Amino acid sequence: MSLAAFISYLRLEKNYSEHTILAYQRDLETFMNFCRSDYDLSSIDDIDYPVIRGWIISLVGKKISNRTINRKISSLRAYYRFLQKIGQISVTPLKKHKALKTKKKLEVPFSEEEMEKILSEIPFEESFEGARDRLIVELLYATGMRRTELVNIKLTDYDRSGNTLKVLGKRNKERILPLLPSTIEVVLRYLKYRNELEEVVDASYLFLTKGGLKIYETLVYRTINKYFSLVSPKVKKSPHILRHTFATHLLNRGADMNAVKELLGHSSLASTQVYTHNSIAELKKVHAKAHPRNKG
Repeated sequence: MSLAAFISYLRLEKNYSEHTILAYQRDLETFMNFCRSDYDLSSIDDIDYPVIRGWIISLVGKKISNRTINRKISSLRAYYRFLQKIGQISVTPLKKHKALKTKKKLEVPFSEEEMEKILSEIPFEESFEGARDRLIVELLYATGMRRTELVNIKLTDYDRSGNTLKVLGKRNKERILPLLPSTIEVVLRYLKYRNELEEVVDASYLFLTKGGLKIYETLVYRTINKYFSLVSPKVKKSPHILRHTFATHLLNRGADMNAVKELLGHSSLASTQVYTHNSIAELKKVHAKAHPRNKG
């Protein structure tokens, strides 16, 4: 009963996406199965930390990464906080738990030169799919939006008079993104091809497949990987790296961090600050080159 109530709480009060809710549910059910099989426990609502530690040890034994284990423990932590909130328990068994150490993920943004090659030199096909792929690349880089936000853009979210685009972010939080004149040209070119499609099934969505269906996240990933493989030797070529690139390039050119935070749809400045290491590197180069005291 507690798990069902927790899932309802995530959906109705926290406004989490179905994808996130499923991840929480999966983690909790995995832990429940472990408690039943290894400790003969029928409920996870009232347990001690040694049981959780036993689960962590079993996960490590299965060669599951520390990052994934920490995510699973975060699901447990959220569940026990919920039980505290409704008064079912007074103290969470994870009160003194410390996250496992993880290697910091190095996400290298694309350079301005690589972006220029993609947007000016790579020949996108003169077709519906070519125009769509070009717009996918353009919007991800020009706005910094998330892949899931791009997939769910509706036709009505594009404001032709104001030259803006409305996106629905995490926890159903809306934000309005300004569009550059160069981006608007790409939008209009795509819309011309879109209007010529013979069959449109998911008519309310901006991005469609050639068969008129709403595009999916894997298609977006494959699109980015396909085109950036032509210009970049970087190992990781994904929609998220384009979001990373958007933020880094703005900060490198002196954009206010609070403004970048709003454009990215971050709830706190701490989330935006992860992008500053690249801009600091750029500042060091400018400082060293321009300062009269530098004799190098």
